[in-house]
Amino acid sequence: MIPKLVIVTEIIAPYRIPVFNALAQRPEIDLHVVFLSENDPSLRQWRVYKDEIQFQYDVLPSRRLRLGAHNILLNRGVRSALNRMKPDVVLCGGYNYLASWRAAYWARIHRVPLLLWSESTAFDRRRGYRFVEFIKRRFLNLCTGFVVSGRSSWNYLKNLGIADQRIFTAPNAVDISLFSSLAEAARQGRVQRRGSPPLPSRYFFYVGRLVQPKGIFDLVEAYGQLDAKIRSLVGLVFVGDGSGRGELAERASKISPGTIQILGFAHREELPELYALADCFVFPTHSDPWGLVVNEAMACSLPVIVTSVAGCALDLVQDGCNGFVVAPSDPSRLAAAMARLAGDPGLRAKMGAKSRERVEAYSPATWAAGMVEAVAKTRT
Repeated sequence: MIPKLVIVTEIIAPYRIPVFNALAQRPEIDLHVVFLSENDPSLRQWRVYKDEIQFQYDVLPSRRLRLGAHNILLNRGVRSALNRMKPDVVLCGGYNYLASWRAAYWARIHRVPLLLWSESTAFDRRRGYRFVEFIKRRFLNLCTGFVVSGRSSWNYLKNLGIADQRIFTAPNAVDISLFSSLAEAARQGRVQRRGSPPLPSRYFFYVGRLVQPKGIFDLVEAYGQLDAKIRSLVGLVFVGDGSGRGELAERASKISPGTIQILGFAHREELPELYALADCFVFPTHSDPWGLVVNEAMACSLPVIVTSVAGCALDLVQDGCNGFVVAPSDPSRLAAAMARLAGDPGLRAKMGAKSRERVEAYSPATWAAGMVEAVAKTRT
């Protein structure tokens, strides 16, 4: 009998649909996804692409509470959904929701293997908080196995004492073909593409939340440190929104010469064009479990500059090959990497090609294969 896998995860995120679709196509798995909510509009403006879903799913009744910076999502119906589905394996996408704990205890009572889909790394900003570490340890003790996104999250679990045979890798992935094809179409029509507001003819590019932990102020400072000639030729474009947008705009206004644009939030189908026309992508984060925007940029054949604390850095970026890896909170080193790419079109082209080649191994199909292995070996 084909094993039924139930994945309990937060929202119908656009970047999760392609990997769940790929897993649903595997004959070894009967997949059902339980979403705790359709979306979180208070934090994210993503569209919900239900027409693209090719897997069975439920959305549980829910309500959200905000306590300061904390997001509390309350759900009904976790146990009844699992009782109805009768999974052979349960996978939880994290441990920070009450529904995840209900699913974990359901699995324990019914002697069903429990997998934790973990992206935590040693650079997680929440590490060191006693309460977080306490509940994390409790949840880990309920798990049969673990699915990680890459080497940083693997190393993190190893350091917590988890045995190798209990850790499986399903590399984080995006819809490579979608981003690649739309980016190529944008490049072919480059002369006609200048929307409102018009983009700089050349620019460094950032996509993500506009908040201090993402390193956005480091990026503005690094841009300001570039030689005036470079700033006259190459702008800096931010896409996203967040609490730091006002301060970011204020800091940007003080840099001259140079062009800095803050475009606000962009939906998935709008991003490939913006990636395609950039010189390079910069991800200056102070702490991030992965950074799927780096996958997207690489799928669009861009060289990338990332900080060493980004979860994706060990897997996606080979320093000096398809981009540069720099220390976090170091605008001077960030500026040096940006200057090197800005001044060498041959290097940009070479690194962009390497990015496209390297990201091919991080496809939805590869992610699905990792999940199939985790389910199969967890049940033996």
